[in-house]
Amino acid sequence: MSNGAAGSGALAWMEAANGRGDAGKMEAAKKDKAASKLSVERVYQKKTQLEHILLRPDTYIGSVEPITQQMWVFDEEIGMNQREITYVPGLYKIFDEILVNAADNKQRDKNMTGIKITVDPDSNTISIWNNGKGIPVVEHKDEKMYVPALIFGHLLTSSNYDDDEKKVTGGRNGYGAKLCNIFSTKFTVETACKEYRHSFKQTWQNNMNKTSEPKIKFFDGDDFTCVTFQPDLSKFQMEKLDKDIVALITRRAYDVAGSCKGVKVTLNGKKLPITGFRSYVDLYVKDKVDETGVALKVVSETVNDRWEVCLTLSEKGFQQIGFVNSIATTKGGRHVDYVVDQIVSKLIEVVKKKNKAGVTVKPFQVC
Repeated sequence: MSNGAAGSGALAWMEAANGRGDAGKMEAAKKDKAASKLSVERVYQKKTQLEHILLRPDTYIGSVEPITQQMWVFDEEIGMNQREITYVPGLYKIFDEILVNAADNKQRDKNMTGIKITVDPDSNTISIWNNGKGIPVVEHKDEKMYVPALIFGHLLTSSNYDDDEKKVTGGRNGYGAKLCNIFSTKFTVETACKEYRHSFKQTWQNNMNKTSEPKIKFFDGDDFTCVTFQPDLSKFQMEKLDKDIVALITRRAYDVAGSCKGVKVTLNGKKLPITGFRSYVDLYVKDKVDETGVALKVVSETVNDRWEVCLTLSEKGFQQIGFVNSIATTKGGRHVDYVVDQIVSKLIEVVKKKNKAGVTVKPFQVC
């Protein structure tokens, strides 16, 4: 009997426990259901432009995660070479926005002669300077702020909104340099304009959330613009500017030296030994030979001020390195197709004349 009573007691305890468990599950289910039915405010949200850019960076600057692929880079110990690198496209993009801006200034000021690029991985600092016409240091009458602050610290401002104007610069949508500001922990703009006889300096911090007061001074020297920034590496899953991204940045410095006529490019205090596009192309064929052991020859033609084309043999099938308005077109484009189609058609024509009874050569077989 005592065993039975103990058994009954044990059974009763188990039933009581199950009863409390069912009640707990029901309560939890109610909470889950309530949680699953999010408030309208939670479902539908409005973000500022700045918040949206930081929340969805891929829409504006590309991937912010490391990718690994074959890229042309410039390594100090090797020179121009194609190798597998790991880099973050978004970080490369924000650097390139500032570099292309500097190169674009040549289109606005034919007297511009120099671009200086400084990359310091130890302090995580990148600086790009040019001696083209400075930004007007004057207050914008409509926006009630200085023009450099409007350009670099406020979204959707641009000088490239006239779609009827012939495009010879890289900007278009009014984001550009602001994206670099947004993805930096510190971003400083300095510019001086002899026309307005003043210089301007202003700094933004914490992803363009904190702004210092602009410093305006009397100025009577040569025009210049300099952008210095510290990329927010945490946004790119990085701890420092590593060897691969520095090699990619270095290649872009050589790109601009070769594609921006009349401009000498200096990298970390060293003037790059490039005298034009043809000189730049030589970096790719240095010490290269064909299947017979003869040094690769380069066929080059300067068509006009806007077009310059070079052609040589490739080791790995068809490859192209192209630029439009100082932007590196790594994926090709209509300008590449335009040139390649003409070359292919001429080669097919030559083959037909020399081998009239042979098999008809198709365009895809040439490249």
